[in-house]
Amino acid sequence: MTSFNKEILDLTIQEFINQNINSDISKLALKGIPFSDNLKQDIITQIESKKKCEKKLPTWFNSQNIFFPPKLNIEQTSSEVTAKYKADIITGNSIIDITGGFGVDCYYFSKKVKSVIHCDLNINLSQIVKYNASILKTNNIEFYANDGIQILKTINKKVDWIYIDPSRRNDIKGKVFLLKDCLPNVPKYLDTLFDFSKNIMIKTSPILDISSGVNELKNVKHIHCIAVNNEVKELLWVLEKGYNAPIEIKTVNITNTEEQHFNFYLNQESEVFPSYSKPLNYLYEPNAAILKSGAFNSVAIQQNIYKLHKHSHLYTSNNLLEFPGRRFKILKTTDYNKKNYKKEINLDVANVTTRNFPETVAQIRKKFKIKDGGKNYLFFTTISKNSKIIISCAKI
Repeated sequence: MTSFNKEILDLTIQEFINQNINSDISKLALKGIPFSDNLKQDIITQIESKKKCEKKLPTWFNSQNIFFPPKLNIEQTSSEVTAKYKADIITGNSIIDITGGFGVDCYYFSKKVKSVIHCDLNINLSQIVKYNASILKTNNIEFYANDGIQILKTINKKVDWIYIDPSRRNDIKGKVFLLKDCLPNVPKYLDTLFDFSKNIMIKTSPILDISSGVNELKNVKHIHCIAVNNEVKELLWVLEKGYNAPIEIKTVNITNTEEQHFNFYLNQESEVFPSYSKPLNYLYEPNAAILKSGAFNSVAIQQNIYKLHKHSHLYTSNNLLEFPGRRFKILKTTDYNKKNYKKEINLDVANVTTRNFPETVAQIRKKFKIKDGGKNYLFFTTISKNSKIIISCAKI
């Protein structure tokens, strides 16, 4: 862990970092860094970490005299996009982040509530985040370089929210991702946490299985599946003390131009049954947040569209409808074989997607000699009676 070396904040060094933000680090190191040897590694760390913030954390990247921790801390932190989303969920006057990290979530929480507490076991990181908060003119965050659960007990006062981003332990690689295997072990400490707050928000990696998380936790009220530009970034678990009603899943796909929202109740997904159809005039592909949430039946019912096959997760309609995902005009549908493809579609360049199909995109590209790109889209999928088909379409 990089120590909080304030020599790095020297104006000349900061100018060097900014001038070399796009430099090849290995070439820069070979060429020589014109500062004392004891600063060279710290300067390299600053360049690497700041560069990682350019798109993920533009507020930090564009602010002068920010001190950056090692890039691993940047990789593990929330993006500004997801931090803003989380801040919009909380209400009240106070929140404690018991796994504070680089402090991005705390920064956005501080814009919504009067009092924020940032806890992190890493003394250096705690000092860095406290310093950066002063640069960003954020003065309603308290900092503790200690175990967050112990801080809760020491302060011994109730807060409106507790926020936790548990980290997976390094010794569980290859095993199923369970919350009890993380630090802190949230299921173990839930009762203690509920002694101090009625509301708990837990951030987890999207690789956590939703049913597994539901089984390990209690009093789950909402689960948020958050995608950014159609890539699922995190799951948020909102727990409310004493809550035992159905769990609502809220999905969102945040793009540069819009937010696609789709909500449903977890217990109803297995109780609704979509209608099926062969491809009609339009094809719909749910966004990644919906696919992660498992709302395969609910999305068909709510959007009033047909499903192609139980396991294909592609949908169709006669009339064009609004939809939380990609929409396509179907140009041609044909049975899956090379002869039909050559005769009826015969594209040399196309965007290829498979859904519930025995062959991979790479295998299909090789078999049909299709290069990637262009404006044409091909879906290789399975419909009723397990027929394999190719759908040629144009994106709307």
